[in-house]
Amino acid sequence: VQLQASGGGLVQAGGSLRLSCAASTRAFSDYIMGWFRQAPGKEREFVAAISRTGRSTYYSNSVRGRFSISRDNSKNMVYLQMNSPKLDDTAVYYCAATAKSFPRVEVHEYDYWGQGTLVTVSS
Repeated sequence: VQLQASGGGLVQAGGSLRLSCAASTRAFSDYIMGWFRQAPGKEREFVAAISRTGRSTYYSNSVRGRFSISRDNSKNMVYLQMNSPKLDDTAVYYCAATAKSFPRVEVHEYDYWGQGTLVTVSS
C-alpha cells in the first residue's frame, strides 16, 4: 500500500483546511485509515482513525469536535477536515493504514505510511 498525503499549507487559527490522502491499493476497504501528526521536537501522535466502511470514527481528545475524518472507498481516498485549528495543531500530518482491528491509536500498530504534509497554523 502506497499512501500520498496532500493539502497542507498555511492556515489561520479559527479557519479551516482539508487534508487528503490517496492510497494505491486494490483492497483499500480492507484497511483502517488513520491520521497522525508530528510537531517539531515532539513524538508522532495519533489524531484520528476511521473504520473500513467509514461508519465508525475515533479521535484524540485534542481534536475531537474540531477535526473530522472521512473516506471514499470508491476513490481510495481518506480526508481530514480541520476546523477551527489552533496554533498547537501546527505539525507534519501523516496518513497511515493498518489491517488490524478498529480502532488503533499507536504508531507501531500501523503498517503503511504516507510521506507527510506540513500544516502551519498562524495567529
